[in-house]
Amino acid sequence: MNTFDELTNNFSRLPGIGKKSAVRIVNWLLNQDKMYVKKFASNLNNLQDKVFPCPICGMWTETDPCPICSNELRDKSLICVVEQSQDVTTFENFGEFKGLYHILGGLIKPLEGIGPGQLSINSLLQRIKENNVTEVIIATNPTVEGDTTALYLNKVITELQMPVPVKVTRLATGIPVGGDLEYLDRRTLSLSFRGRTTF
Repeated sequence: MNTFDELTNNFSRLPGIGKKSAVRIVNWLLNQDKMYVKKFASNLNNLQDKVFPCPICGMWTETDPCPICSNELRDKSLICVVEQSQDVTTFENFGEFKGLYHILGGLIKPLEGIGPGQLSINSLLQRIKENNVTEVIIATNPTVEGDTTALYLNKVITELQMPVPVKVTRLATGIPVGGDLEYLDRRTLSLSFRGRTTF
């Protein structure tokens, strides 16, 4: 297998990129300035060495802790729980949430052997206990797995022995069932966030 084919296979393994798209990308790279391609390759080579999960929230970062967790202006009494790091980017782009985040690292999927133990739920409960959190907003996708995870989180959070009970909310309707947070428009996300309800 030659270099062109190997690189095509590498790109075709990326999410959302098929064989035809991978061929187009490799052809495009061949027509670019050599310095750009070298910089691109260098960034790709350094990616896993420089970017790591924040030890507090789990978001991808190059600093310890991440810029959001270390920002003194954020409301530390609010934690928004999301499935993955790119969901944080979605919320930050719409700009209304000023609290902190917690990345679960997936959803509960019993059929795939993923239970609560494989997710960062224990560290979430620890954060709630140690930081006077007053509200946890569960922002998992409105799918079967997302709802299952949300119900489980509501159960374990409400069972915590806290001096003041923690309010647990879920994003309101406006998000289509089976939809994905990553593809929502700003208006839909904003209405869902403002209209969140308790369990």
